[in-house]
Amino acid sequence: MNNTNKADVLLGLQWGDEGKGKIVDVFTPHYNIVARFQGGPNAGHTLVFENQKYVLHTIPSGIFHSGCVNVVGNGVVLDPFIISKELDQLCFPVSRIKESLVFCEKAHLILPSHRLLDAAYEMKKGDARIGSTLKGIGPAYTDKTARSGLRLCDAVSDGFSHLYKNLKEQHMQLISTLGVDVDDVMLDGLCFSDYEAHWFDALERLKELPRINSELFINEALNRGDRVLAEGAQGALLDINFGSYPFVTSSSTTVSGACAGLGIAPSRIGEVFGVFKSYCTRVGSGPFPTEIHDENATRLRDLGQEYGSTTGRPRRCGWLDLPALKYAVMINGVTRLLMTKADVLNTTGIIRVCVAYDTGDNQRHSLPNVCGTSEQKPVYRDMKGWQCSLEHIDRFEALPEELLRYVAMIEDFVDVPVDVISTGPDRKEILIRKGAQLPWSE
Repeated sequence: MNNTNKADVLLGLQWGDEGKGKIVDVFTPHYNIVARFQGGPNAGHTLVFENQKYVLHTIPSGIFHSGCVNVVGNGVVLDPFIISKELDQLCFPVSRIKESLVFCEKAHLILPSHRLLDAAYEMKKGDARIGSTLKGIGPAYTDKTARSGLRLCDAVSDGFSHLYKNLKEQHMQLISTLGVDVDDVMLDGLCFSDYEAHWFDALERLKELPRINSELFINEALNRGDRVLAEGAQGALLDINFGSYPFVTSSSTTVSGACAGLGIAPSRIGEVFGVFKSYCTRVGSGPFPTEIHDENATRLRDLGQEYGSTTGRPRRCGWLDLPALKYAVMINGVTRLLMTKADVLNTTGIIRVCVAYDTGDNQRHSLPNVCGTSEQKPVYRDMKGWQCSLEHIDRFEALPEELLRYVAMIEDFVDVPVDVISTGPDRKEILIRKGAQLPWSE
């Protein structure tokens, strides 16, 4: 048994949308297994190659590489309807899908009534809504924690219809108390009864795919020497424990979520890859200290195509927040940084970077206390932009001097090396630093 082999973890360090899907796709040829460990169809991992764009919500981002097994772990919540649509997008033969994709039978299901509940809660909150993707994620995790949820293994049991009916009735009663009319809510353009019918058809399709216990599958793979990459969704600043609560997601998006969501012991975690954008974005409500509202925000949004992959909503845009990045690096034990969307800043003359917060009495260099009520304004350092295209640069070391200074400033602040820079959406637009000690280069 090879107890020394460890699983690497790749996760986002901001409020999601950092470009994790592309990086996983690029790294996959070096791994035997890619495993999603939390979240659900609220994720939107975008991959671009051979002039095609793909958006994955539940299926791991290694799916386009043959020879890699993609695991959907016990920490993920599953909507069969959305998974079925993803499978259609892949256009893979059934044999290829069964060889490349497995689901943990302990993963919880998102019922159609979970999505109704999600919408009802947001409607009830009015202006205080948190900006949910309305995919039923929160209600599904709530039932999981309350020990009333349904798992994939329940779907293949003889008593599933009874279990489903009872839980649905509980949801409908709660929706009624919220004063929401079910007929007023559309799910992916369908009324509830139509969506439910499609959901059950999709569930039958999901039941035909291989089911595993992810904790046994992953640990046995590590024991025989396989390389495993755990793929996170959303970002560290949306973590249920350490994010800007209550404007967070419903799962643990940090490295500890990989342990709980796949059944990996902390001692078996290897490299922790932290992905961040060269600037910041956020979807929905919640604190965003470096948010901007001028022409720079418009330019970032347009050049970066900053619209939600799952919701289509325009993302809020702002400058890079180094205290927040350092906080995310700390709580995750990040060993290597990967910066995406450097090209979006190509035409920016002066790039602002938050290096501290002005509390009125002094400056603090750590993330503001989100439980506090005092106003804390970002303190910026201005950097000269590179103002040139990165399109034909094929080496990290050949990047413009101004961009290399930008990278060095980030490294000095967070004390972790930036080993990879993405210079465009395509999987080929990636630069790896010479001498970077990535796991497969050992």
